Amino acid sequence: MTAVVPDFPSPGILFRDLTPVFSDAVAFRAVVDALAEPFAGTFDAVAGVEARGFLLAAAVAYATGTGVVTVRKAGKLPRAVHRESYELEYGQAALEIHQSDLPAGTRVLVLDDVLATGGTLAAACALLERAEATVVGCAVVLELGALAGRQLLAGRTVRALDIV
Repeated sequence: MTAVVPDFPSPGILFRDLTPVFSDAVAFRAVVDALAEPFAGTFDAVAGVEARGFLLAAAVAYATGTGVVTVRKAGKLPRAVHRESYELEYGQAALEIHQSDLPAGTRVLVLDDVLATGGTLAAACALLERAEATVVGCAVVLELGALAGRQLLAGRTVRALDIV
């Protein structure tokens, strides 16, 4: 059900688009349940990484009765933020969260759609820990195994529903 888009967002990148999975009610419910299940009872909030991670995090938070936090691209949040810069497979970026969104000690599950080089998830974890949250793990729908993104997440619990 994943759409593969060549040369997006730049030449040489083979983009894995999971929006067809999100638009299928049965598939989306299965994904949400599968992301949450290994971490059941271990988290107080779910952090979703912009942008498709927002969809996953909101659904998992609703399904588990927990809060949701948005990990945004730089410049999108109106209040004081924590910021973390990182490398992408096709450039450089930065992520931000509001400094006041999570009480210290909040246990957080970090969600995104795809694990590629690991930079985005590693930056999201660093950001949450700077906010004094405890990252209980990371979960993604799809992992691009050849890019070895788990190396940047060494020592963390990482779950992928599928690895290509």
